Amino acid sequence: MLPSLRKAGSLARAVHAGQRRFLSIHEYQSVNLLNAYGIPTPKSIGAKSPDEAFKAAENFGINRLVIKAQVLAGGRGKGTFDNGFKGGVHTIDAPEQAREIAKQMIGANLITKQTGSAGRICKAVMLAERRDPAHEYYVAILNDRVTQGPVLVASNQGGMNIEEVAAKDPHSIITTPIDAKKGVDPLVALELAKTLGFKDATTQKEAADIFVTLYKLFKDKDATQIEINPMAETTDGHVLCMDAKLGFDDNAEFRQKDVFDLRDISQEEPSEVEAQKANLNFIKLDGSIGCLVNGAGLAMATMDVLSLHGGNPANFLDVGGGATPETVKKAFEILLTDSKVKSIFINIFGGIMRCDYIAEGVIRATKELDLSIPLVVRLKGTKEAEAKQMIKDSGLKIIPFDDLDTAAEKAVELAHA
Repeated sequence: MLPSLRKAGSLARAVHAGQRRFLSIHEYQSVNLLNAYGIPTPKSIGAKSPDEAFKAAENFGINRLVIKAQVLAGGRGKGTFDNGFKGGVHTIDAPEQAREIAKQMIGANLITKQTGSAGRICKAVMLAERRDPAHEYYVAILNDRVTQGPVLVASNQGGMNIEEVAAKDPHSIITTPIDAKKGVDPLVALELAKTLGFKDATTQKEAADIFVTLYKLFKDKDATQIEINPMAETTDGHVLCMDAKLGFDDNAEFRQKDVFDLRDISQEEPSEVEAQKANLNFIKLDGSIGCLVNGAGLAMATMDVLSLHGGNPANFLDVGGGATPETVKKAFEILLTDSKVKSIFINIFGGIMRCDYIAEGVIRATKELDLSIPLVVRLKGTKEAEAKQMIKDSGLKIIPFDDLDTAAEKAVELAHA
């Protein structure tokens, strides 16, 4: 039983982490933001067509360039496009190369270790000057639960997966708490640069200035993450942010319109985008049991119970406390877009939410969507008796349960049938 408990618990924690929806933007957009704050990067230009890539390369002023597929996923360099073209990062030496490689990238799906087998569509490329690093570092600014505030995380082992660095050499990672109001102390930043091993006073000062300014950007723009990997000390004696990954808090959209206008929904799961429009908290997973629950805690508990009985949830779907019959129907429509769903489990605890509203939505969805997938329903709480009577009177093949374990067990059985 213990392995199952571990699996279930980790599943819930993963969904809880994923539930916090943060905006991510493309690398070329991140570079533009860094440059707006005076943070040095290699010169970079975005292009949305092969001809734009050609013109950008032609007007760059130098021939030694890098072309990068703009896809919101890690591991692009080792990825493969669905048209067979290998690698999302290439060096080029002529404008015509930029056009030919852009033709292979733009419009194709790039598959990496983070995208899943379908990959993500590439709709733009970024061209950047090649700057040779003498040494690579890792720098990030994050919110930290332990210190309950922002922290500056840095390592002199950059250019690689920071999780691997943490596992192999945790002492190489330095975490520095930041005073949220005052920002990064310039003296502390300078001492950190020295500790990391920047070689002389000039590069130490450049690195320290970047640390200070990164936090200013983080705070000004309501960022949840700024990750620079790598930050490079170049062979010509400068410090540059070579690659950037920025994330922003969705709760700040109302005051960060310029940032949120950069959102690229083509990089997001279509069903999650659709759910967001209906104010549904939905995250797609890889299982075969569709879940419709009210409340994040109950949703995670439901997924845990399904896992304990040998099932795999196809999604996390929290309809919240203000769902209407129309919202429930929309939730069903989203669930049914996933061909892997073999059964649906509805688990509602009626407090603010009324069970009869859920029942009305379930009945309407079953009729109007011509539902053929087995449907297991557990309703407890406000208007429970009325809801159960509505389901009974409908004459539809909806399987009701009172006990959570029994209901979950039946949903798993039907999914495996």
